[in-house]
Amino acid sequence: MKISIVIPCYNEKDTIEKIVEAVRNAPLKSREIIVVDDCSQDGTQTLLREKVSQLVDRVIYHPVNRGKGAALRSGFAAATGDFILVQDADLEYSPEDYPVLLEPLIAGKADAVFGSRFMGGRPHRVLFFWHMVGNKFLTLLSNMFTNINLTDMETGYKAFRAPLIKSIHIEEDRFGVEPEIIAKLARTGCRIYEVGISYSGRTYAEGKKINWKDGVRAIYAIFKYNLERRRV
Repeated sequence: MKISIVIPCYNEKDTIEKIVEAVRNAPLKSREIIVVDDCSQDGTQTLLREKVSQLVDRVIYHPVNRGKGAALRSGFAAATGDFILVQDADLEYSPEDYPVLLEPLIAGKADAVFGSRFMGGRPHRVLFFWHMVGNKFLTLLSNMFTNINLTDMETGYKAFRAPLIKSIHIEEDRFGVEPEIIAKLARTGCRIYEVGISYSGRTYAEGKKINWKDGVRAIYAIFKYNLERRRV
């Protein structure tokens, strides 16, 4: 049983080597590591070509910056494992949590699993109050449309049965991809689980990229993908 780990990255020269090493050391029997570089401009591509490419199974380079959604689309299409796990390149999410995230999938209980930063039980760095408020608002709004009870819709940590996520037509190129995936998964009636994870969030000075514009796009995506019924 092979786990495909998709790592979207953009301007992560300070963390890309560390996260790849952590993924390689994660307690998995069989893994496939796919890095998708979204046209980094900070030296990340140099590190990928000179060092990291030798440590992973595949590196995909986008010729222009297209966003996280586009990077996930490329990574999902390239994955060959039985399950696909999303791993951000910024060290906010720890590969030590893989067993917790994957257990419901491997046990046959779930089709998709989301790691929640708000369920408790694992350590997380205390950061921005208004980020938390915004996240809870977006999660509540999404839950109202999907009729599911997630606690962390915007989490970057998620894993899926490969055939399921490959069947989802992802349209969003940027951070609107999170509510889009939830809306389309909920529409399929698949079994969605949520588990508590650790979290070591970054400040903007440390490289955090998401901002208020992404929140506005998330609201738009929640309405768009929950109100349309044309395709999954």
